[in-house]
Amino acid sequence: MTDGEVETLLDRLLDESKISHDRRIAKDLLRSALDIGRDSTSTLNLKIASSAIAEMREAFAMFAPFVDRKKVTIFGSARTTKDDPLYRQTEAVAAKLAQNGWMVMTGAGPGIMEAGMSGAGREMSIGVSIRLPFETSANPIIAGDEKYVAMKYFFTRKLMLVKESHAFICMPGGFGTLDEMFELLTLSQTGKGNPVPIVILDLPGDPFWENLDAFIRETLVPRKLVSAQDLALYKVCNSVEQAVLEIDNFYSNYHSMRYVGKKLVLRLNKTLTKGQIDDLNASFVDICVGDSRLEVVKTSRQEIDDNDNPDKFRLALQFARRDFGRLRQLIDAINRF
Repeated sequence: MTDGEVETLLDRLLDESKISHDRRIAKDLLRSALDIGRDSTSTLNLKIASSAIAEMREAFAMFAPFVDRKKVTIFGSARTTKDDPLYRQTEAVAAKLAQNGWMVMTGAGPGIMEAGMSGAGREMSIGVSIRLPFETSANPIIAGDEKYVAMKYFFTRKLMLVKESHAFICMPGGFGTLDEMFELLTLSQTGKGNPVPIVILDLPGDPFWENLDAFIRETLVPRKLVSAQDLALYKVCNSVEQAVLEIDNFYSNYHSMRYVGKKLVLRLNKTLTKGQIDDLNASFVDICVGDSRLEVVKTSRQEIDDNDNPDKFRLALQFARRDFGRLRQLIDAINRF
């Protein structure tokens, strides 16, 4: 069958399936699936691709009713017991965030994950679990709920927990928690994820994350393996109040961002004065390309067509896209107005 004949069949399949929304993307997805089969891909690889697509579809459907709800993901050890002070601290921070309107997402397992859901309550909890030989089901708080999905692969599970979240709290944990925390920082550092508050939360007098922070500051920064500005990508906290304040303050004025053409557009909850914008330009000219500056812009046609927060006040800049720690510092400065 020629490529032209394949295209004709794909168009016919889309027509008969009545798929009109984002038709080009749907067609690309079908074409890629066919190409994997035509490449004589191994059975194992076919199973991986098929399972990943199937479970992502299930997760997308589960999250769809909550797309406009603000969500915070809590990462931490599955081994934390109910009599551990960390369990009680996780319950407390989740309860406070839920009280402030945040839905709490966890991996739906035991330990810190269960503590987060215990604090938030079933109604305000979302679970995305991993199917493991020694963890056969979700914790009792979220098991059987419509806001729960189980996944086979760590990478698809992590995608859902990260993509759908607007803030993160990392409690002490082992390899899995450290992997999740460092991937969050990598996505923020490289601009592969939008800026978000990342809280790493210690118990008072128990410096788990403080010790890691010291390693980053005293070893990674001097060796220039990360920049000093990258330290702005996360916040070490040792109290529930400090953690909740860090998350809520991040969205006190800053709302969201989007690239429109070559410009990065920051959407804000409050209007800034000319003097405030001048102050921002004086402090952050280094992240602007050439002679460009932060400037007030109108809502773009693309944003209007997508109904993408058209009512928000907008600042735009030609961002150099090389120092996302400085971009986070810009957001912090905006939130002080």
